[in-house]
Amino acid sequence: MTQVTIIMGSASDRPIAQKAEKILKKFNITFETFVASAHRTPARVVDVIEKSEAKVFIALAGLSAALPGVVAAHTLKPVIGVPCTSSSSPANLDSLLSVVQMPPGVPVAGVGLGRGENAALLAARILGLSDERVDNMLVSYSKELEQKTIDSN
Repeated sequence: MTQVTIIMGSASDRPIAQKAEKILKKFNITFETFVASAHRTPARVVDVIEKSEAKVFIALAGLSAALPGVVAAHTLKPVIGVPCTSSSSPANLDSLLSVVQMPPGVPVAGVGLGRGENAALLAARILGLSDERVDNMLVSYSKELEQKTIDSN
């Protein structure tokens, strides 16, 4: 069973999706990844959501970044929004605001610009609430980060 579904608004978001996929692989969390645009292929977005068995969604989008909100509007499962940057909009604050400024009743958890890895870690923390294996891996990962910081002195 797929634990996380990643949806990116366009293929140009792939490098950010790959950051998430790398973390999910590290934690042996099953995932699937799709390109589906909230604006250009809205029916595909809904189809991906409805067919997904995942417990958590990660939605990546740039520019207006409507995708995370659209995903959240079609599921009651947790949605993590990743605002994306691009060569034409490297400090895309519009996408960041689109992810975090959701109306009441349609929550989206937002991570920083281009932070696909943090989205995957947040998904792991959500899954870890009911999966002891993932929770134990998060503890180990946290200790690795701590040691890495200490060793950098």
